[in-house]
Amino acid sequence: MRTVFLLMVSMVVCDAAMAAKPPNVILVMTDDLGYGDVAAHGNPIIRTPCIDELFRQSIRLTDFHVDPTCAPTRAALMTGKYAHRARVWHTVRGGNHLRASETTMADIFKHNGYDTAIFGKWHLGANYPYRPMDRGFDEWLGLGDGGTNTSDCYFWNDRVNDTYWHNGEREYREGFNPDTFFNAAKDFLENHEGDNPFFIYLPTYVPHKPYTFPNAEFHKYYMEQGVEKELAAFFASIERVDWNLGQLRQVLKDAGLAENTILIFMTDNGSSHGRESFNAGMSGGKGSTNEGGHRVPCFIHWPAGELGAPRDIPTLTAHIDLLPTLADLCGMKLPKPIDFDGRSLVPLVRGDTGNWPARTLVVEKQRQVEYNRVYNAIMTQQWRLLGHNKLYDIQKDPGQKTNVAKDHLEVVERLIKDFDHYWERVTPDDRSFPTPIAGTPHDTELLLSFSELRDGEGYSHGYAAEGHEVKGVWHLEAAQAGTYQFEVRRWPVEATAPLRGVPEVTKTVDAWSTRGPKETLLTKGIITPLPVASVSLRVGEFCEERQVADADESLLFEVPLPKGKTTIEATFFDQDGNRMTNAYYVYVRKK
Repeated sequence: MRTVFLLMVSMVVCDAAMAAKPPNVILVMTDDLGYGDVAAHGNPIIRTPCIDELFRQSIRLTDFHVDPTCAPTRAALMTGKYAHRARVWHTVRGGNHLRASETTMADIFKHNGYDTAIFGKWHLGANYPYRPMDRGFDEWLGLGDGGTNTSDCYFWNDRVNDTYWHNGEREYREGFNPDTFFNAAKDFLENHEGDNPFFIYLPTYVPHKPYTFPNAEFHKYYMEQGVEKELAAFFASIERVDWNLGQLRQVLKDAGLAENTILIFMTDNGSSHGRESFNAGMSGGKGSTNEGGHRVPCFIHWPAGELGAPRDIPTLTAHIDLLPTLADLCGMKLPKPIDFDGRSLVPLVRGDTGNWPARTLVVEKQRQVEYNRVYNAIMTQQWRLLGHNKLYDIQKDPGQKTNVAKDHLEVVERLIKDFDHYWERVTPDDRSFPTPIAGTPHDTELLLSFSELRDGEGYSHGYAAEGHEVKGVWHLEAAQAGTYQFEVRRWPVEATAPLRGVPEVTKTVDAWSTRGPKETLLTKGIITPLPVASVSLRVGEFCEERQVADADESLLFEVPLPKGKTTIEATFFDQDGNRMTNAYYVYVRKK
């Protein structure tokens, strides 16, 4: 009897200790997967058994909204603020840099004793102080800031056997890209030591294009079902994420971590194939302010959290709510006061829906260099107002087919007033330029690539490889006065080619070719030489033009800089002195 009593006391103490320990958190965010791209949401073709199982076991936010494009959603998620207010309004052109003044989700977890890691897509800045390792993450594994083929990604990457950024250094890893990130997360779990809880941010680069697989078997099943090739590849990418999610959950279970780990599954925008695939009755897809562009899955699973039975929560919610919600669920203190745009969803997920106040949320189209008040969705639980003149009762008309604005002018007027308050809040200083910082021990070499040029159109290595024109200036801050080296290049360092030559193709680069054999990269003109005769560099008041020799892979300029901010423009000229394009890549180092 005494033994039984002691055992019961021990169990009570153990349970109390577990309850007192802060939960671990894993946030999985897919890339371009829409609400209808999950079998549990009614998709009749795709196979997602592991996501479906998580769906059945979770709290499901069924009216959950993000931004219509990648980087803005990530900024809102990391800050609990509207992306526009955090000054992230684009996926390129420097509009994707989360300002250094913002406190991130990782900062808050780290402030509360969590070990933090990101395995996957960051898309919020490529140089100090914008990298994950500068924003609260202890461990970082990723490709280029925006993903495979973006201009700061390793040139030869194609999602199979690639070179990654690992804590600021280049590192080669074999395997298929999504497997690599999930494997890194599993390794982190299996090797995690000490009593600290952990926060893992696992933003996959798939099912976003390009569709590059280790072998043809990856999308064979969907091809056999008569699915068009590109959509088959899209579904196969999702299925691979699904398989990896199942593997990750098994590791959690084996390690005894599943019960006290908050696992969140979501995505960053609507489906990139929503218009030609199953879209759960919604209109629009990625990039659209229609419902299908920003209403996405969000599942919250925490067995030890006393959240009640798995169920749908149909209340209007958004990505800006997740940070205040996690801070609340994990009992975290903020490192400084933060004026969140989101609100904690804890009352909802714990079943207290009676006193939940009504709210108006805004989604913008983004990717607009100039101010634009028109392309937006103003949302309440019942209404969606698009462009200030198209009103839909989303409860009755989820496909947004009938504009009822003329029948509800008072609703339109009220929602426009709500938008005016939003606009006043988010727009101050919203188009200011990000300024990477050179001359610090944190980042001894900056790579300024053309996707950060505000005036440019291109973002991919393929755009540069084909020799398209880019234009604009970079903005830079010198941390200290001194001499800085500016290495101006036609090709990135790893391409090892002359300024007016072409690199030797060492790998099938399906990410930015027409997905043909590597020899077609040259014969089809995808890699194009430019007859660069001279290079001009302007850095602040410094200006110098130099001639290019046949063997020159780059030109190295030594520039005296005062401490502070400056602008950079590097330009290629032909033999007649005609401007061809701005340089594609500039490396900056403090001498």
